[in-house]
Amino acid sequence: MAYSEARVIAGGLAHIPIIIGIFWFVNSYFNKRRNNFEKANNPVKAKPTAKPKVKAVEKPTIKKVENKVSEAKKPENKVSEVKPKSNPPATLSSEIKTVPPKSKENTKIDQKTLNKMKHADVPVNTYRPKTPFTGTVKENYSLLKEGAIGRVNHITFDLSGGDPFLNYVEGQSIGIMAEGEDSNGKPHKLRLYSIASTRHGDNFEGNTVSLCVRQLQYEKDGQTINGVCSTYLCDIKPGDKVKITGPVGKEMLLPDDEEANIVMLATGTGIAPMRAYLRRMFEPSEREKNNWNFKGKAWLFMGAPKSANLLYEEDLQRYLAKYPDNFKYTKAISREQQNTKGGRMYIQDRVTESANELFNMIEDEKTHIYLCGLKGMEPGIDEAMTKAAKEKGLDWSELRTQLRKAGRWHVETY
Repeated sequence: MAYSEARVIAGGLAHIPIIIGIFWFVNSYFNKRRNNFEKANNPVKAKPTAKPKVKAVEKPTIKKVENKVSEAKKPENKVSEVKPKSNPPATLSSEIKTVPPKSKENTKIDQKTLNKMKHADVPVNTYRPKTPFTGTVKENYSLLKEGAIGRVNHITFDLSGGDPFLNYVEGQSIGIMAEGEDSNGKPHKLRLYSIASTRHGDNFEGNTVSLCVRQLQYEKDGQTINGVCSTYLCDIKPGDKVKITGPVGKEMLLPDDEEANIVMLATGTGIAPMRAYLRRMFEPSEREKNNWNFKGKAWLFMGAPKSANLLYEEDLQRYLAKYPDNFKYTKAISREQQNTKGGRMYIQDRVTESANELFNMIEDEKTHIYLCGLKGMEPGIDEAMTKAAKEKGLDWSELRTQLRKAGRWHVETY
């Protein structure tokens, strides 16, 4: 069938409204779906006035929350020591407003936790009683001068050949198993002794450990009884083999801070760990080996019955001469000196005499106090500290607790 040109053009024009209508319908449909999608995925924004408030607390929010999280992760941190006493926060913003700044006590406790974390890699119990290390005696000599009371020896053991090697750090102890058996036919009990050398040993080669041992003697039923292990150690000779365990202990470790102040209270062989500290601080060869150079102040209070019983005196005098700004040495010689009341001079009397200067140091958060010796020295030290603290308007029992919690009060008595 043939169509004229006019009829074709007329037919095409007739379809234009239909095409426009279809296009409008499709466009409307997709616009509607797009609007619905945007509403569903774009929630209504907060009022402009709320935005400045968020910015105002944004920086402290991050800091406070990070502090709280880090404290929560720290081991052995008591909740009462860290968590503020404010009401539990309902929202993040209220938590930020109610958290108070850390008090001094909390700061000290945090430092204790940090110390514990740093001490986590300190070697402990490398050798146990069932599998002890057999060391060889290198030297054994008396530390006392003529006229001294008792018997005190310096004994060094060779640790070479140990697998694993018996590593230790200053402030730790080792166990000694004396040869022989007791009256019941059982091996003698293990005895612990404070290490008197640094981790590098007296020879600075890192393969020895030294002890400072007093022979125990006491009277029983009119007879003099000698301590089993202490006598065994004082009698051994170079070349002898000795069963050694350990090391043990983290209570008496030095802080890592080079600018810390170290107050040391010792009687008799309680000088052992103090000797290790002082060698680490002041021995030239030791300082060369350490990535740690002491810059603080070390103060040793040393108690002895007679001048001839003062241990390692030559070394201490050498440190005094070379480091007068960093080392102070105060002696209490009970049978040769008198206190202010005319009685014998004991270490607690020296503490009382130096109370003002001593407590000025204690108030510094970088100061650590170490106490080592016979257990009988503790009551006298506590009495002296109580009196000294009272003169400063302080309660020693409370202060001592705070120092212990902060990891700044270290005690090893026996």
